[in-house]
Amino acid sequence: MVEPVPESINFPSEEEKILQFWQKKDCFQECLKQSKNRPKYTFYDGPPFATGLPHYGHILAGTIKDIVTRFAHQSGFHVDRRFGWDCHGLPVEYEIDKTLGIKGPDDVAKMGIAEYNQQCRNIVMRYSNEWESSVTRMGRWIDFKNDYKTLYPWFMETVWWVFKQLYDKGLVYRGVKVMPFSTACNTPLSNFESNQNYKDVQDPSVIVNFPLVGNEDVALIAWTTTPWTLPSNLALCVNPEFIYVKVKGEWRRLIRVSFPGKTLKGKKYKPLFEYFAECGEKGAFQVVMDNYVKEEEGTGVVHQAPYFGTDDYRVCTEYKIIQRDQAPICPVDASGCFTAEVTDFVGQYVKDADKNIIKWLKEKGRLVNASSFKHSYPFCWRSDTPLIYKAVPSWFVRVEHMVEKLLDNNSKCYWVPEFVRERRFGNWLRDARDWAISRNRYWGTPIPLWVSDDFEEVVCVGSIAELEELTGVKVTDLHRESIDGLTIPSRCGKGTLRRITEVFDCWFESGSMPYAQAHYPFENRKEFEDTFPADFIAEGIDQTRGWFYTLLVLSTALFGKPPFKNVIVNGLVLAGDGQKMSKRKKNYPDPGLVVQQYGADALRLYLINSPVVRAENLRFKEEGVRDVLKDVFLPWYNAYRFLVQNVQRLQKEEGIQFLYNENTAKQSDNIMDKWIQSFTQSLIQFFKAEMDGETSSNILAWKIST
Repeated sequence: MVEPVPESINFPSEEEKILQFWQKKDCFQECLKQSKNRPKYTFYDGPPFATGLPHYGHILAGTIKDIVTRFAHQSGFHVDRRFGWDCHGLPVEYEIDKTLGIKGPDDVAKMGIAEYNQQCRNIVMRYSNEWESSVTRMGRWIDFKNDYKTLYPWFMETVWWVFKQLYDKGLVYRGVKVMPFSTACNTPLSNFESNQNYKDVQDPSVIVNFPLVGNEDVALIAWTTTPWTLPSNLALCVNPEFIYVKVKGEWRRLIRVSFPGKTLKGKKYKPLFEYFAECGEKGAFQVVMDNYVKEEEGTGVVHQAPYFGTDDYRVCTEYKIIQRDQAPICPVDASGCFTAEVTDFVGQYVKDADKNIIKWLKEKGRLVNASSFKHSYPFCWRSDTPLIYKAVPSWFVRVEHMVEKLLDNNSKCYWVPEFVRERRFGNWLRDARDWAISRNRYWGTPIPLWVSDDFEEVVCVGSIAELEELTGVKVTDLHRESIDGLTIPSRCGKGTLRRITEVFDCWFESGSMPYAQAHYPFENRKEFEDTFPADFIAEGIDQTRGWFYTLLVLSTALFGKPPFKNVIVNGLVLAGDGQKMSKRKKNYPDPGLVVQQYGADALRLYLINSPVVRAENLRFKEEGVRDVLKDVFLPWYNAYRFLVQNVQRLQKEEGIQFLYNENTAKQSDNIMDKWIQSFTQSLIQFFKAEMDGETSSNILAWKIST
C-alpha cells in the first residue's frame, strides 16, 4: 500500500531519521560483513589532524570518497573504509607551545620531553568526537572503530621498517643544507612544505656599499631584501657575462667606464662587520662569479651569506670560501635570534633586527639606499610565520635520482582531472629535490638511527624486536621519552651508540600509511600485497605537494610502482570573497549550522555539482546550498508527491493496486512505461560508464539538467 506523502517536508529532520535507522540496524557494518567474500576494492583515506574542526574542504573530499566507495560496494566489491588520524608533528606541537608559552628548545628541556609529549598526547584527539559526529551527520560511511592513528606503536613500527628499507638501499644520508626553517616551530621544513603557504609581503630593500681593498674610493654596491643576513656576509657575486659600469658621485649620475663582470673576479673588499673577519684569511670577502645572478632586479651584485641561501652556499663552496665539513658560520639560533657572535644585535629576532641593522649601516656610511619591496615570500604552513633559509644538519632521502621513475609511475595513475597529472603534479615531480625527513622536534616518530659520537658507526633499527635484541630492554612504546635513553654497544670499538635526537617529518608517516595501517610486513602481509596499490584515493589539490607526493616517493623507492591506480583531485573551497576561509575573519558560515538548516544532502550536492570537483576553486555561498533545496530537492519531492497522489487516486477510483513487477513492466505496451524504462537504463549506463572511469565530475550536473 502506498503511503500518503505530507504536503511539506523538513529535509534535515528526514536525514536524522535515516541516520537513526542506519545506527539502529548497524547498516554499514552489516554491509561490510555481507560483502567480505567479494573481490577487494582498496581505498586509502588520507589522515587529517584532529587538533582542528572539519571544514568544507574535508566535507567535499569526504563526499567524493563516499560516492566512489559506495558505488564500488554496490558494484560487487568489498570496500574497507578505515578512518585515519595524523597525530604527530608541528600542528600538535604548535598548539602546545602557544598554550604553555614555550619559546624554544630550552623551555622544553626544563619541562622534560616526557611531560611535553604527554601534553601533546592529551590534546591530539581533542576534536575526535566532533569529527566523528560531523562525518556521520554528512551521511558518510566510514569505519571509526577500526581506525588507524600515527601514534600507535604498531603504526610507528612500520614507519621504522619503511625507513630501514630506504637506509639499506643507500637512499638515506646526512648533510648540511640550506633549508626552509620555521623559527616559530624551531625546525627545518622540506621544500614541498615551504611551497604550501606563500604570501605577498613588504620587506625592507637596501643597497649597501662594499669598498674595494686598496682602492676604497671605489665600492661595489649590492642589493638585498634580507638585511639581517648582512652580518654573515662572506662574498659578493657577479655575473661574468654582464656589463657593469663605474659611476661617480650620486647614484647613476655620471658613467665613467664599463667592463664585463668577469674582470671583477677575485677583487677583495672591506667587510661590513668584523664578526667573522678571520674568514678573510681563508678567502672570504672577495668577488666570485655565477650565472644565477640575474639582471631583472637588484644591482647585478649579490651579497653572499652562504649559510642563509642555497645559491650562496653552492657558490661559496665552489670557490672554497667555506668547506662542507667546517663549522657553519650561522649566528642565528633555532628561534631566529642572533647568537653571541653578533654582538651588536645579540638576542634580537632577525626580522625585528632589520631596522637596527639598517640604522647601523647608515651610521657607518655603508647604506646607499633604503626602501621597501613587495614580493611573494614563504610562510610556515603551521604557524603562519615567515620562514627563513638556514643551514642545518639534516637527514635526507634521495629523491633526485629517481625523478624519471616517479614520472613514469605517475603516468600509470588515472587522474581526475587529467591535467593535474601532467601539469601541476608532473611539473612538481620534474623539479623534485632530496627530501629532508628529519625534524628537530619531540612529538613524532623518532628516527631509528643509533650512532657513535663521530657518526662513523650507524645502526638503523627496523623493528621493535630488533631494538629489544640490540638493547636488551623490553620496549612497549616508541616515542622519544621511551627510547632516547636506550643505548647499543658498538661493534667497532667506538663505545656506546646513542639515538640521534631528530624525529620524522609527519609527512613521512602519512606517506607510509598504506603499509603502516596494516602493520605490514609484521602482520597482514598477504592481504596487503594482494590489494596494493590502492584502487582509489581522493584529496584536495594542495596534496599534490603533500600526501600524493610522499605516497608516490615512498612507494617508488620501496616497490618501484605507484601507490594508487585512480585519484580524484578537488579544488579549494574559499570564502565568498575569494579569500581563504578564516575563523578570525569569520568570513564563512559554520558547516554545522548549514547542515542543520538545509541538510547534508543539499550541502553535498552543492559541493559535488560545482567546479571544485574539476580542481577549480569554489567561492562558497550559503545561498547556493539554499538554491539546491529550492531548485532540485523541492521539485523532486513535489514530483514524487504528485506521483503518489495519482497512485492513490488510481487505487481508490479503479481498485488497482500499484505494485511494481519487473517482469511485467518489461512487457508493458504503454509508451510511457517504455520511455521511463529507457530513460532509467540510459541513466544507469551513463553513471556506470562515468564511475568506472572514476570521473564523477559531470554525473550530478547531468542528472540535474535532465
